Amino acid sequence: MSGLRFLVTILVGLISIPWTDGARAQFADRCLAVSQAPHPVQPVALKKTEVRLTFVGHATFLIESAGGVKIATDYNDYVRPAVVPDIATMNRAHTTHYSNFPDPDIRHVLRGWNPDGGPARHDITLSDVRVRNVPTNIRDWSGGSIAYGNSIFIFEIAGMCIGHLGHLHHTLTEQQIAHIGQLDVVMVPVDGSYTMDTTGMVEVLKSLRARLILPMHYFNPYTLERFLDRIRSDFPIEMAGDPMVVISQPTLPGEPKVLVLPGH
Repeated sequence: MSGLRFLVTILVGLISIPWTDGARAQFADRCLAVSQAPHPVQPVALKKTEVRLTFVGHATFLIESAGGVKIATDYNDYVRPAVVPDIATMNRAHTTHYSNFPDPDIRHVLRGWNPDGGPARHDITLSDVRVRNVPTNIRDWSGGSIAYGNSIFIFEIAGMCIGHLGHLHHTLTEQQIAHIGQLDVVMVPVDGSYTMDTTGMVEVLKSLRARLILPMHYFNPYTLERFLDRIRSDFPIEMAGDPMVVISQPTLPGEPKVLVLPGH
């Protein structure tokens, strides 16, 4: 028992020893360093003239403005960004382009078709972002046509017009091109089959004359390469190493160029 009393006496003595100022400072500094340590991933703040584009996959891009607005294109249940967007656009061709159960925290869910019939009409402004649409048609499974089953969404941000063609099934009329306006960036499906053939899609790209062309909606390296082989004589091609790119008017190419962001 005497040994046990001795051990207890030592422990009590250690606990009662007052901390020196240096010890307190060292502990406080360590806690402060931990509390103020940056998160593992901190995206660089955007200038008012910049937009961040991230290819999430399939037909989904995450578009971010300097004002903090986040947009997910062709939002669906299979391929989603890691963050909940403020705005989600959808198209109805396949379930990989829409969701019946979007996250309830999304402020604006914009369907590219009108469930009640007729064309969908969207024109909203949120902070530094304006989103509008131009309806187009799609094919049905019997070979017929569904009027206004798709929308081309146009995002006006930082003095740029960014277009997402959705699940486009046909070339564009002069009226549709006029309503779209002059695009600076276009996100284009390049599968060459489910949407439209490569020749038709190249015609669309030439009519839109966007300075930056971002391929999407390809299912494997073969379909992507088939599209790139077809357009090499029409547009220069750059293969990016990162799925994210920050763009602004001054950094856009002077002539139309294809930028392939890694994805699927």
